[in-house]
Amino acid sequence: MSETLIMEARNKAGNYFREGYNCAESIFLTFRELLMPELDANLVKLASGLGGGLGHAGCSCGALTGSVVVLGLLRGRTSTDMAGRDAIYELSREFHDRFKENFGKTCCRVLNPYEYDTKEHLRHCLKITGNTSKLLMAFLLEKQIVSTENHLS
Repeated sequence: MSETLIMEARNKAGNYFREGYNCAESIFLTFRELLMPELDANLVKLASGLGGGLGHAGCSCGALTGSVVVLGLLRGRTSTDMAGRDAIYELSREFHDRFKENFGKTCCRVLNPYEYDTKEHLRHCLKITGNTSKLLMAFLLEKQIVSTENHLS
């Protein structure tokens, strides 16, 4: 069952990307649909500027930063509690390290050296987005933030 959920996350993110959403938006929309359908879909606006490594700046990969947005929605803090901050920082760092281990880099322009919005760039970004979504769902399952029975733990 967990493999099914992981592949569903990968496929949904790829489909959102094919529809025209950027990498970060695709990650957000996938996990909103699968885990937090009660959230307003318009919150995708939070992820819009993250695509292209922060608005085509080529910095941190939008699929990675979009994943951190999802982690924040699932385990972020709502007060100045330092324990809550430390917990989300640890999850974010762990996912960052997992991403870097998987892809070798975290910088958009290094991960995808093609000119923005070219066919080659979009094809490569589609793969990164789908595989990041897959990586994030596996991470959430491993950390028991998500369960295969009811999705959220």
